[in-house]
Amino acid sequence: MRISVRLALLAGLACAALPVAASEFAPYGTAKIDMHPMPVTNTVFDVNYDDPQKLNVLYNFVLNTRKVTRGKVVVVTHGPELRAFAKENYEKYQGIVDKMAELAKAGVEFKMCNNAMLAAGFKAQDMHGFITVVPAGFPEVAYWQGKGYAYINPLPLPVKDVRYIDQPQLKQ
Repeated sequence: MRISVRLALLAGLACAALPVAASEFAPYGTAKIDMHPMPVTNTVFDVNYDDPQKLNVLYNFVLNTRKVTRGKVVVVTHGPELRAFAKENYEKYQGIVDKMAELAKAGVEFKMCNNAMLAAGFKAQDMHGFITVVPAGFPEVAYWQGKGYAYINPLPLPVKDVRYIDQPQLKQ
């Protein structure tokens, strides 16, 4: 009986200390919420990925951005990811290309840097039909910014499960 009384006292003390301990982890208070309406905003995505598989993350960025901005979207591609858009690589990148074609069908414009394309050994006729080849990637981004499009540089870093990345694994 003494052990259960001691455990009850310890549990009571631990519970009493929780509000103090919790406030030590929140010295700056709690986040505010501001779910303000967005005006219709046109956007230009500056895409330069080392791996075409990262275009899967771009797909989600474009969908989520369009949902809020409701404006026109231009994607300017000028990096190694451009090989996914080559017809000869369709079988390898079919899932990604089909997603990008879905976006194009929904009105997203895809612009590809001619300089990068040529440096990679491709010609315009090598690319899928929803691609428009433009003289150069960076000037194309500047062109759309000059037309009032908001610049977005979507780094392909997904946030899924990031909350748990640094936590030690529990031994089972």
